[in-house]
Amino acid sequence: MINKNNKNKEILMTEEGLKELQKELKKLTEVERSKVLDELQQARSLGDLSENGMYSAAREKQSFIEGRIRELEDILKNAKVSKGNKSNVGMGNKVILETQQKEVEYHIVGAEEVNHEENKISHQSPLGEALMGKKVGDTVNVEAPAGVVQYKVIGIK
Repeated sequence: MINKNNKNKEILMTEEGLKELQKELKKLTEVERSKVLDELQQARSLGDLSENGMYSAAREKQSFIEGRIRELEDILKNAKVSKGNKSNVGMGNKVILETQQKEVEYHIVGAEEVNHEENKISHQSPLGEALMGKKVGDTVNVEAPAGVVQYKVIGIK
């Protein structure tokens, strides 16, 4: 979600993330918007709107779609693509970390692209912030609910 106080601030994201948001906006404006208008028209044809659950559901769906379209337009208007390099951790990099004899890989992305199932973490998260600018061999300590966790950077892609 875009922060209302940051409407004119740059929103850093990866090129991949920018393309995904553009794709979502295109789908909402070219497909979903017309679908919901068809649903509204069909519901109106049934008569009394005051007790028409189909009409109410379609209006709610339309409201959600229009809100998301506005949100995406704001994000895209302020988006700035940031690319990492392989010498130090930055936006767009995949970072291989070692912690307690376990290896994990995270993709450093913008806040709008976070997806924990795909190990995409924000550059603004505690771990993301700690990793920014680090090189292979560097270690960072991050405060976690279970206490301080130490990570060692063992690879940057």
